[in-house]
Amino acid sequence: MHVLVLGAGLSGVTTAWYLHRAGFDVSVVDRQPAAGLETSFANGGQISISHPEPWANPAAPLQVLRWLGRDDAPLKFRPTRDPAQWRWGARFLLECLPSRTQRNTAAIAALGRWSGEQLRALRSATGLHYDQLERGILHLFHSRAEFAHAPARARQLGGFGIAAQVCDVDACLRIEPALAAQAATLAGGLYAPTDESGDAHRFTQALATRLQDEGVCFHWQQAIQRLRRGASGVEAVEVRDAQGQHQWLQADAFVVCLGSYGPRLVSALGEDLPIYPVKGYSITARVIDASRAPSVSLTDESRRIVCSRLGERLRIAGTAELNGFDTRVRPERVAAILEWACSRFPGAIDVSSVEAWAGLRPATPGNVPVIGRGRTPGLWFNTGHGTLGWTLACGSAAALAQLMSGQPPPIAFPFRQPA
Repeated sequence: MHVLVLGAGLSGVTTAWYLHRAGFDVSVVDRQPAAGLETSFANGGQISISHPEPWANPAAPLQVLRWLGRDDAPLKFRPTRDPAQWRWGARFLLECLPSRTQRNTAAIAALGRWSGEQLRALRSATGLHYDQLERGILHLFHSRAEFAHAPARARQLGGFGIAAQVCDVDACLRIEPALAAQAATLAGGLYAPTDESGDAHRFTQALATRLQDEGVCFHWQQAIQRLRRGASGVEAVEVRDAQGQHQWLQADAFVVCLGSYGPRLVSALGEDLPIYPVKGYSITARVIDASRAPSVSLTDESRRIVCSRLGERLRIAGTAELNGFDTRVRPERVAAILEWACSRFPGAIDVSSVEAWAGLRPATPGNVPVIGRGRTPGLWFNTGHGTLGWTLACGSAAALAQLMSGQPPPIAFPFRQPA
């Protein structure tokens, strides 16, 4: 069975890997000249299984209102005339109901745990290197009110089988000595020792290279135009190359891994993907004083900013912006992230070498990705991972490969399986 994977980001390449391992004849198509050049290019670097709670939770609506008008707001809503933005927003509010939040959290936690197992197995089998560190993630709280919720979060994570330790300030400093400069403002932390960090872009490119070496065909610089449906379902995809030439690529099945652009492609077939782009920002800078730069990945729970050490670089990422498909890098958003880095870790990075980036995270209203079969025969999905694309990548792709092989994945998750 020939499967054509649409998209060569982290989701698409991992999908191709697990399908190839399952015995499928796999090829991949992407508009870029190489793998992982869009949303997977410069994310926060965290594999944060310890953060399964979605953005949509009972406290979110009031918090978003408090952030209105702030340039440094962790979540910023910029209204457009796009009806899809308003529909997504209405669905987001619905997912903030306590029962839905609990359901979504449990699903993300189950997939996250399994995804961590799949990543470790893949790394063991391939020996891939991508500036990975297995030093856990330390969630930081800068107010006593926020820290007061840490024990309950630890208990909740423990119920999902995810290890988490409540830490006072001294314990935080033992785990990450580079926090010394902000010790006076810390209230405490929550440490997830089994979480990881690493460069998703390097991982994606290394895995794509491995697939190419094993004979998987990648159609580069081929912009996907539309899908063609025949009597038995989807039978081909139209692509346009860099010279403007069009052709049809045929396959037995198609997997949509196109991030925020997936809904536009499949809507013509009557498929509804509840995905909207949520823009995130990051900066990457060279470390100039290793003693001042953290090596444990960090999450600032107050500012929704994450920080990961990637070899001799420091990646700091944060903020979420609902502004359609705008990929412009706004200086005020970058300035807020850089100010955070310089105030928390003074002298750690070379501020003259900062590389700023913005990318569109494909977010569902409840943060639960869309994995499984489409309503149209021959169409499958592995998309909509939002801020957890790196965390859930391997588990999502492995699960899809099992579903396409006719085997139910061994986790409790709402896989899409329409009648």
